Amino acid sequence: MDPKKQPRIIQQNRKEISGNSKEDKKPKEKDQAAAGGSVPPESKRDSKVPVPATKANRTENKKGSQKRTNGDISSKPGDSNPKKRKAKEVAVASAPAPPTEEDIWFDDVDPADIEAAIGPEAARIARKQLGQKESSISLVKEQAFDGLTKALALDCEMVGVGPQGEESIAARVSLVNQYGKCVYDKFIKPTEPVTDYRTAVSGVRPKHLRQGEELEVVQSEVAEMLKGRILVGHALHNDLKVLFLDHPKKKIRDTQKYKPFKRQVKSGRPSLKLLSEKILGIRVQQAEHCSIQDAQAAMRLYVMVKRDWENTVRDRHPPAPAQDRRREDA
Repeated sequence: MDPKKQPRIIQQNRKEISGNSKEDKKPKEKDQAAAGGSVPPESKRDSKVPVPATKANRTENKKGSQKRTNGDISSKPGDSNPKKRKAKEVAVASAPAPPTEEDIWFDDVDPADIEAAIGPEAARIARKQLGQKESSISLVKEQAFDGLTKALALDCEMVGVGPQGEESIAARVSLVNQYGKCVYDKFIKPTEPVTDYRTAVSGVRPKHLRQGEELEVVQSEVAEMLKGRILVGHALHNDLKVLFLDHPKKKIRDTQKYKPFKRQVKSGRPSLKLLSEKILGIRVQQAEHCSIQDAQAAMRLYVMVKRDWENTVRDRHPPAPAQDRRREDA
């Protein structure tokens, strides 16, 4: 219809509405003019008049809101963000399920590597498939004698001295008996300034050495305890060197030099960590080292093969005849 023929009231309403929306339309018209377009004259007549709120509209809005709440959309204030809801749903859906025997199908991978990559449950399944038993070996026999035994295991923790901290001195000494019970454990006061505590490996800190014992006292006590006994350890030449001690070669049982161990782990100079993991099924030295635990691991390795090891030593060093022993005593 021609606007002139419409009632005056409607024209007045349109004038008021167009007057209020002129400011909003001006920037749009400018943008369109800049883009090379023109504003159609019929746009003014096509502008919609806002409908006043009525009871019918309110009921429709209520029905719409009820429909939304009846759906999956939560009406809680914390769940109003759809992105957060979606993230929660994805997190729940992507939660890893525990592995099953069907998941662990490969049979040429070390269970220790599977445990490091996937987890202990996967490693347990892999050991089961390979016919391996879970390690039940303990480094300490709890209900056992806690005094000195025929064999003692020794281990030392060391710190660095000198310009680069390359030279080593003893910082801690530990001894355990044949059952893994600790019979001696002391820190040692440094005889010269420490330039590298090597805490990440040794576990030694300045406060430990401030409360330590004098080296001469530790030397005397350890030497007295080792007298006439079998000395067990790993790379014992390093420990004896920093303690300035010696021990009869035929009384030393060094797990690093035992040939059956080297063949078993296929290493010419195996570490204590490797021997413990491959032979005992126990992981040691995972972070800071502990001289007590290292001595216990060396002793446990020795006890496992004690009979064979002692037979080998006996064949290599047969006992002297009675006459020779009398001459030596004389």
